[in-house]
Amino acid sequence: MGSEITSMQVLMILSQIWKSGANIYLDEKDNQVAIKKQNLIPTEVMKAAEQNYQAIYEWFKSWDDASNEKITIMKTFHQFCGWQHNQKLNEWLLADEDSLQMFYDWTIILAKNGWTDMYEDYRSFENDESNAMARKIYERAVLYAKRGA
Repeated sequence: MGSEITSMQVLMILSQIWKSGANIYLDEKDNQVAIKKQNLIPTEVMKAAEQNYQAIYEWFKSWDDASNEKITIMKTFHQFCGWQHNQKLNEWLLADEDSLQMFYDWTIILAKNGWTDMYEDYRSFENDESNAMARKIYERAVLYAKRGA
């Protein structure tokens, strides 16, 4: 099985867990994948998560060295897809239409680079143009957060 199929499966599984109301994350204490509210996860999704544990673990680990900028874009993407709700990001995108438009533009750049499925890890489709756009989006998010603080 190729890695792009695995990354697609991973994001499909993670999104279903998050949308169920449960949370799956990498626990910083023991560096293992942890789940809160596991009882909310449908049995077949839990089974898929168990069968793909290593790929899920590797996906979380792949974010270890990510900058705040990259983490913010990832969280914005998850909010945008409806996978993980983030009230502060939601308020920012509703209040700042230019940032929301920039986020749309960022996804368009990725699509031009061949990204066609939201369950496929977008990071392999990033380039200088999308990274520059992501930087601008991040800077706007920071400015908005500072104004609200």
